[in-house]
Amino acid sequence: MALWFVFALMTAAATFAVLLPLGRKSAEAGGTDVAVYKDQLAEVGRDVAAGLIGPAEAEAARVEIGRRLLAAAEADGKSVAGSAPGMRKAVSLVALIGLPLIAIGAYLPLGSPDMPDMPLASRQQNTNPNQSVVSLIAQVEAHLEKNPTDARGWTVLAPVLARIGRHDEAVRAYRNIITYGGDSAASRADLGEALTMAANGVITADAKAEFDRAVAQDADEVKARYFLGLAAEQDGRGTDAAAIWRAMLEKGPADAPWRPVVTAALTRVGGKGPNLGPNLPALSQETVAATEGMATDDRNAMIQGMVDRLATRLKQDGSDVEGWVRLVRAYLVLGDRDKAKSALADARQAVGSDAERLRKLNDGLKETGLDG
Repeated sequence: MALWFVFALMTAAATFAVLLPLGRKSAEAGGTDVAVYKDQLAEVGRDVAAGLIGPAEAEAARVEIGRRLLAAAEADGKSVAGSAPGMRKAVSLVALIGLPLIAIGAYLPLGSPDMPDMPLASRQQNTNPNQSVVSLIAQVEAHLEKNPTDARGWTVLAPVLARIGRHDEAVRAYRNIITYGGDSAASRADLGEALTMAANGVITADAKAEFDRAVAQDADEVKARYFLGLAAEQDGRGTDAAAIWRAMLEKGPADAPWRPVVTAALTRVGGKGPNLGPNLPALSQETVAATEGMATDDRNAMIQGMVDRLATRLKQDGSDVEGWVRLVRAYLVLGDRDKAKSALADARQAVGSDAERLRKLNDGLKETGLDG
C-alpha cells in the first residue's frame, strides 16, 4: 500500500509540473509591456509636476509612450485571443488523466511491486557460469519442450541424465537422438547402455538388440562389443564372452583406454580373476576394475548388494521376466537355494496368467531343478 501511495505522489508531482506553466501564462497574459508603458506615462506626469521637463517635451513623450502602449495592447490582445484556451484545456486534461493512464498501462504488464530487490552480490552470483547440473538440465529440458526435434539438445541432455542416474529419461533422450539426429552405431550403443543401466545392470533383450544393431553398422564399435560380451557372460556362455573380448584385445590398439577393463573381464570368465558368477547383473567398468583387488568377503558383499538391488527393482516392477530369471540364478550362485525358491514363487505370481511370459520364465529356469 505504501508503495502505491508513493507512486500516486510521484504522478501528482509530474502533473503539477506540466500544468504550472499553463497557469502562469494565463494569469500573466497582457501584463508585461502594457504595465511598463502605463508606469512610464505616470512617470512623465510626475516629472512635469516637479518641473523636470517642459510641457512640450512632456507632450511628445506622452504621444510616443501612448503609441507604444497601443501597439503593446494590440499585440497582447492578439496573443491572448490566439492562445487557444481550448488547447490549454486539452493539454490540462492530458496531464490530469492521460499521464496516469499511460503510466498505469505501462506498469501493469511490466512492473512487479512485490518482487524483492536484487543486490549486486546476488546478481553476480546468478551470472556465475558454474551453475548446478540440475539447473542446467532444467534449462535444456525447457528448451526441448519448445523444440522437441532438436537433436543437438537431446545429444547434450542424454549423457548428463545417464551420469546422474536418471536412466529411464536417458533412454528416452537417446531414442530421440536416433529419431531426430539419425541412426548410428554409437547412438545405438549408448541407447543399449542406458537400457542396461535402467535395468540395474541386466542386459535385457531390448538392450542386446541395440548392441546387435550397433555392431551391424560398425563391427568395431567398442562399447557394443563389450556389452555383448557381458550379455554372453550373464547368459552363462563364458566361452562366447571370452571370444568377444579376446578379439577386441587382439584387434584394438595397444594404448586403448578400454584395454584394462576388457582384460579384467576376460580374466574373469577365464577363471584367473575373481569369478562373479555368469548369472549376476552386469557391472560397470569401474566396478569390474575394482573387483580385481578386492578381498573375498568384500567382493561377496558387493555381489550381495547388487542382487538385493535387483530384487528390490523386481518387487516394484515384476514385468521383467529376464530379471526374475537372473535373480533366481544369482541366488543359486550365492548358494541360497531357499531365496531362489522364494524368488521363483514371486516371479510366477508377478507373471500371473500371462501364458507366454510364464512359459519364458519356466524355460529360463527349467535346468535349475527348483521344481523337483
